[in-house]
Amino acid sequence: MAPVKATRAVMATHEVLNNSHPVPNKAYVTFLAGNGDYIKGIVGLAKGLRKVKSKYPLLVVVLPDVPEEHREIARSQGCTVQEIEPIYPPENDTKFAFAYYVINYSKLRIWDFVEYKKMMYLDADIQVYENIDHLLDDTEDGYLYAAMDCFCEKNWRFSPQYKVGYCQQCPDRVKWPEHMGSPPPLYFNAGMFVFEPNHSVYQNLLETLQVTPVTSFAEQDFLNMYFNHIYKPLSLEYNLILAMLWRHPENFQLDEVKVVHYCANGSKPWRYTGEDPNMDREDIKMLIKKWWDIYNDSSLDYKSVENGIDGTDDEGFSRSSIMASMPEPKVSYVPAPPAA
Repeated sequence: MAPVKATRAVMATHEVLNNSHPVPNKAYVTFLAGNGDYIKGIVGLAKGLRKVKSKYPLLVVVLPDVPEEHREIARSQGCTVQEIEPIYPPENDTKFAFAYYVINYSKLRIWDFVEYKKMMYLDADIQVYENIDHLLDDTEDGYLYAAMDCFCEKNWRFSPQYKVGYCQQCPDRVKWPEHMGSPPPLYFNAGMFVFEPNHSVYQNLLETLQVTPVTSFAEQDFLNMYFNHIYKPLSLEYNLILAMLWRHPENFQLDEVKVVHYCANGSKPWRYTGEDPNMDREDIKMLIKKWWDIYNDSSLDYKSVENGIDGTDDEGFSRSSIMASMPEPKVSYVPAPPAA
């Protein structure tokens, strides 16, 4: 089957709230689809980045089905909103781990945002608790950076790793069976990653998608396949999937975690009831409260910060105002910078 030539389908230009600051060439980017409650995650993420005084904007990429009301909420929090058309994989009988995963291929559009030199993608159910701008500033070009995933949860029950009890987070606990060949390549969680937009890569991503069988974890599997040769692992502190709390606590220090990914069943802070498995843990309750403390902090609202209530440095410059200014084997982690 010959590759299908794809065309760029970005439908809207950047919607800019404030042109008083120079356009940055780096940015954070997140994704929103539908009219559900993930807009709360967008608000929390915007306020979290503002609290840690990130110097880069947050771009919210939306599908056409996102209502104007939700777009305006994002804009009101200093975000840039950009609409894209969805991307769908070739039709087949594959069942995704979750039905909504099919829309996640639309994230591939962000590789065509070539007005940016480097970007960091963050899922809307992520919160940033310490400044991580250094991942945009100091990482070597030419690689995709992300934290490794875990294969211990039942969501992975159809994978060969889960079936044999092997997990890359603890490769010595259960060795990869020799009769199955070489261990699988390192596999990253696509809820957070640092990448470089590139139009040629974007076009090739779309073409490759058309001739690649889709699998249970949709675009995450696809991105792992496509970028395996340039993937560099980040430590878990940059994307702490909550299941790590009970699966691999030896691999991180909770008080050093910079980014928390609320992706475990029942862990979305805005839906949290504590009734799902593992959700009654004290560390989970603490992290849920930590998210709500940011979400409910009115001093972190964009207009409040712009009016000088918070986020102003010694020279009177509001750092958050830039939020609206723009259009194998052995694991070698990318180290965190030394503490100041």
